[in-house]
Amino acid sequence: MKTGLKTRKVIRNFLIFFLIIIFLLIFRIAWIQFVNGEELQAMAYNQQTSDRKINPKRGTIYDATGETVLAVSSSVETVSINPTTIKGEDKEKVAKALSEIFELDYETVLKKVKKKTSIETIIKKVDKEKTDELREWLMENNIDHGINIDEDTKRYYPYGNLASQVIGFCGSDNQGLDGIEARYDSILKGEYGRIEKVIDATGGKSNNESESYVEAVDGKDLVLTIDMTIQSIAEKYLKNACIDNECTDGGNVIIMNPKTGDILAMAGYPNYNLNEPYEPYTDDLKAIWDTLSDKEQTTELQKVWRNKAIADTYEPGSVFKLLTASAAIEEGIAEPDKPNQYNCSGSIEVAGVRIRCWRYYRPHGSQSLRDALMNSCNPVFIGLGQTLGVEKYYDYLEKFGMLERTGIDLYGEATSIFLKEEKVGPVELATIAFGQRFEVTPIQMVRMVSVIANKGIEVKPRIVKEIRDSETGEVQTIPVEETGRVISEETANSVLSMMESVVAEGTGKGATVLGYRVGGKTGTSEDGVNTNKYIASFMGVAPIEDPEVVILATLYNPTGEGRTSRRPE
Repeated sequence: MKTGLKTRKVIRNFLIFFLIIIFLLIFRIAWIQFVNGEELQAMAYNQQTSDRKINPKRGTIYDATGETVLAVSSSVETVSINPTTIKGEDKEKVAKALSEIFELDYETVLKKVKKKTSIETIIKKVDKEKTDELREWLMENNIDHGINIDEDTKRYYPYGNLASQVIGFCGSDNQGLDGIEARYDSILKGEYGRIEKVIDATGGKSNNESESYVEAVDGKDLVLTIDMTIQSIAEKYLKNACIDNECTDGGNVIIMNPKTGDILAMAGYPNYNLNEPYEPYTDDLKAIWDTLSDKEQTTELQKVWRNKAIADTYEPGSVFKLLTASAAIEEGIAEPDKPNQYNCSGSIEVAGVRIRCWRYYRPHGSQSLRDALMNSCNPVFIGLGQTLGVEKYYDYLEKFGMLERTGIDLYGEATSIFLKEEKVGPVELATIAFGQRFEVTPIQMVRMVSVIANKGIEVKPRIVKEIRDSETGEVQTIPVEETGRVISEETANSVLSMMESVVAEGTGKGATVLGYRVGGKTGTSEDGVNTNKYIASFMGVAPIEDPEVVILATLYNPTGEGRTSRRPE
């Protein structure tokens, strides 16, 4: 009897234990299915497939002609491996071959080969000659899986330094990092494709599935407004000017069509080779490069990558007198050729502060407005500013776009630095009226004078004029944007006429071109307060009868014998 009870107790305990096991198994299966199911499915998919990205061909960048190539993607190849599918006895042999063919560190390659991952990149963007060596080695050693050779592209800039601060460059993954390359990256880069195949436990193809190939979509092309010939000339003579005048902080030139807003050239000096953006760009830097820390090297590179024509502000000096003259004529408080309308005694007193003319030692005496612009006479323009008043003057600053960015299609554009209108007193207004104690960008100044050159109508600057789809032939034109009339055509013509006199008889005589009607205005200003540095600039317009170009050349701290006068005017 006792034996029967004992037997039943053992069976009962066993059943309870069995039921617990069944319950735990059901719970585990449910957990795997409903909680971890998605993650495990993804892991299984990754383990059973070899999925590699195909880089699209980045769009080509052309100059204004639509034919000259400024940036193009050339065909190269990328080598990657599937470490888990390379046989153990082949790992060291494969690592040795890869390191020798591509001149890589053997230990680094071996670590990648021994990893337990599905994909490892060995080297990117190598020429086909090198990958052909690898193909030959694979055939000789009868290795047919685990090593991938995929098509790729590499960015190339045929003209090296040309327009480097405008075009910008790409990173190793073909992503635009600066300039046009960054601003239009989403249009240029295209869409990735992929190669996907199901593999077995050894890394070979599965009998059940074939390779799946999703083609990459190439990026679209850009046609810039930059004219390669004009850009080359601008860079050549800017470099000469900076070297001849020993400009410690370089210089820049902007050339714009005032009718369309097209930037025909935007040059900076010094510049850099777009094919080697991380290399030192001057002989002096090359000599000390290895002694600099990573942070110091980055700082030096960022200096030359920076497009000062849009990203830096400066005091424009007497070039700004063109705005004061335009406002005064438009408001009817001045006219170009009324004789003896103004008198320069060498200085003028404003709210108890005496402000000198740049030629205080030999005053200009009686002048018309044309004479005053030709002589760049500060007291006359201070008087015009006083007559206009703060409120009216700030109205014209706003009309000419001096209180906002131009909206040019490049990243990093700065905006002007003016005192708030309510904080401007008589002395502050006086200095603004002849171009000092505030800061603007070179591109703002070019837009301002383009209003005058375009008969009083403002046009937004643009750097890209077309987007092309090389596959479909579709062309998207970036429209010219007129933003409205700022001054009358009569006022604009009067100021253009006075600018021509500046070049023919005044401070801008050096810009005279025989047989060609040129207008302009010189400017010299301080680069900051008490820095003992100066900025020399010239704004040119041509031809005066129907302007097609507005040109601003700016030299930062010329210190050589050929420098202009150190007196701000």
